[in-house]
Amino acid sequence: MRQDIPPLVEVRRITQKKRDAWWTVLLVDPVATPLVRLVARRTRITPNQITWGALILGLVAAACFAKGDWYWLIAGALLYHLSFILDCMDGKVARLTGQGSVFGAWLDYIFDRIRVMACAVALMAGQYSRTGEMIYVWLAAVVVFLDGLRYINSLEIFKTRHTMRKQIKSRIRAARRDENQTELAFMEDLLRDNPEADAEQDATSGPARDEAPAGPVTLAASRGQVIDLQQEFRHRFPGYLRFRSFMLRHRIRTHLISGIEFQMSVFIIGPLLDQIIGATVISAALLLVFELAIVYKLLLSTRDFTRTMSSFEQQQQNITTAA
Repeated sequence: MRQDIPPLVEVRRITQKKRDAWWTVLLVDPVATPLVRLVARRTRITPNQITWGALILGLVAAACFAKGDWYWLIAGALLYHLSFILDCMDGKVARLTGQGSVFGAWLDYIFDRIRVMACAVALMAGQYSRTGEMIYVWLAAVVVFLDGLRYINSLEIFKTRHTMRKQIKSRIRAARRDENQTELAFMEDLLRDNPEADAEQDATSGPARDEAPAGPVTLAASRGQVIDLQQEFRHRFPGYLRFRSFMLRHRIRTHLISGIEFQMSVFIIGPLLDQIIGATVISAALLLVFELAIVYKLLLSTRDFTRTMSSFEQQQQNITTAA
């Protein structure tokens, strides 16, 4: 038994994300985190082995779904939830024990997609076999498509945001070499790390509600120069800041219907209530709404990025003129 595993409070701090899906925060972490500590202390199980266990349980859930009858649907839903608990545990064990790897992250991602695809096909095939209704064939395609779309979109948005940040940091570093400027921080990071302390600061430093944002928000704070790439979005939706801060204080991200909630609705809520069609259609519609909201937020962020870069160009021209 390992003696270097810290108490449960410290395990929570190390393993739990600062923000996560509400399903994970409310229904998975309270079970997964104590299990992670137990596994790390008393076993030699590796994160990759847990990932394999999550896949196997997911495939067993798919086999239950394929039976079609409601009792088998209940069994499949429970097994799917257990599979998801294991899926959350592998990363937590990796963070707690320092056994994380690039290959493990790849394995986790691929097995997640396999599990969703297998369960979607099995669930809808079982219902088609039971009822003969073609809508289940279309729903299987919808579930697989939306699951893939969600993660592809997430990856591309992350890459776009990373590119914008990289260009801004490069420009700031060049200016700092010339003028000895202060360090750079992004408002989104400050709000995420300390929502209570920074929410009011952000709200008071932003543009007036009846005025369009004219340029980037740069706060002369102790942290250095602060770049806000979400300025226009918060200007258009002033209530979002308070909502976001409230959710972050409870570790819940504002993207309320993500790929996780979509999966749980299709593979847990629908089977438990014997309402496969309704749960799938409603969750699919909500997922699309939230994905479009993210894209819209990204669009406004790119406008803030353009204004930020333009302001740097203007500052450089002013310096050149003054010289």
